[in-house]
Amino acid sequence: MKIVVCIRQGADGDISPFDACAYEEALKIEGAEVILLSMGPPAVKDLLLRLTRLGAKRAVLLCDSAFAGADTLATAYTLSLAVKKLSPDLIMCGRQTLIGDTAQVGPMLSVFAKTSLITGVMSIEGIGKNITCLTRDEGEKTVSFPALLTLERINNLRLPSITSKLGSVEVLSAGDIGADRDKCGLAGSPTRVMATRENESGRRKCKFISFGELKAAIDESLKKSAPVTEQSPPSEEKLKKVLIVGESPRGFAQTVSDNISVCNEYSTEKIAEKIGEVKPDAVLFGSDAVSKRLAATVAAKLRLGLCADCTRLATNSKKLVMYRPAMSGSVIAQIESLTVPAMATVRTKQKSSDIVVAAGFGAKNCLKEVERFAKEIGADMAASRKAVDNDLLPYALQVGLTGKTVSPAVYIAIGISGAVHHIAGMGKSGTVIAVNPDKNAQIFDYADYGIISDFENYQTQEVNL
Repeated sequence: MKIVVCIRQGADGDISPFDACAYEEALKIEGAEVILLSMGPPAVKDLLLRLTRLGAKRAVLLCDSAFAGADTLATAYTLSLAVKKLSPDLIMCGRQTLIGDTAQVGPMLSVFAKTSLITGVMSIEGIGKNITCLTRDEGEKTVSFPALLTLERINNLRLPSITSKLGSVEVLSAGDIGADRDKCGLAGSPTRVMATRENESGRRKCKFISFGELKAAIDESLKKSAPVTEQSPPSEEKLKKVLIVGESPRGFAQTVSDNISVCNEYSTEKIAEKIGEVKPDAVLFGSDAVSKRLAATVAAKLRLGLCADCTRLATNSKKLVMYRPAMSGSVIAQIESLTVPAMATVRTKQKSSDIVVAAGFGAKNCLKEVERFAKEIGADMAASRKAVDNDLLPYALQVGLTGKTVSPAVYIAIGISGAVHHIAGMGKSGTVIAVNPDKNAQIFDYADYGIISDFENYQTQEVNL
């Protein structure tokens, strides 16, 4: 079996963590020929060369000034040309990068490369005439070859052995892969970043309480039961028509148009047909896993610009203006589409328990007590990345940029510092209660209630839950 693993160099110069998981999973497949594929500047060659020591004897770097400035659509198009030359049985990608955070390139690449697709892979269950995977959100999925998989952060990339040898890196230009330069790089990118600003959203005014006041804070918060949204007021100038896929994006659509059509068909072909029929100015999808995948495949099929995970929409001279967090949530980008209809996934409320209790690495000495507390109040458990990385809790519970997004009525963070990666996954919760012994912990900047204490001290309080 021939496997192509698509990787991107991260801001730290190393392989992106999701891509690292894809590479490790490929190396586990016995007898497979693994080829690394990346697009970037000449310096990426050094990273690829180092990575060949782990098992891939060959790597391909797409490097040309024509590729610079590519958005997800142009990136997927360019990668697809190399994929066609390599003709693999299986393509493996990380779910997303930490730079763009869009999770679009994999699904778009599957359209251009004409492969079947499984997203959100937690494990590969079987390989024969078909491939079967367990996914994060959709259970077990089976597809035929050639196939493309997007991998969750489910493993750790191995280290090179002392006796490992370097493989080879082939550098290919636009001419080498027969690329249409008008479809590559900035020239082929239908989305444009118009402006960026520091992301200061999500900050809250924290009221510090004691463990004795915890029950009252939870009860009061459940009565409110309103998740945080960033939907802007209705725009003065409205778009003529907006198409929404399912009902979840309706609130966003109503801020930019009074004429909203609905597509309740959940297939790439049916949605594309509906777009042709309605001819909308914009198409909006929700932020669940299926909607995100469909948005990417529809955008690739119709070669339309797509903005991911929007928290606000507006109109500017009758064009849709989209706002989304980027760079691990540290900045807000203003995006416009050069194609019509403009397409976007919008950050809609996800199904979640009324209460989520999240344990961080700081709760390592009282994890059983935290789990017992969650059970007592009828809450779902969650975890920070550091808690997962240290094997305190399973990855399926991880909340944050490299995990899942939740928006319960009440989110109780215990022993969590409040890194931006974690805030990205829980910032839309209705009420946030943080427990941390460090009064300067960043989590308190994003909490409505704070308790400055170790959770072990909860056991000494006279609290009847």
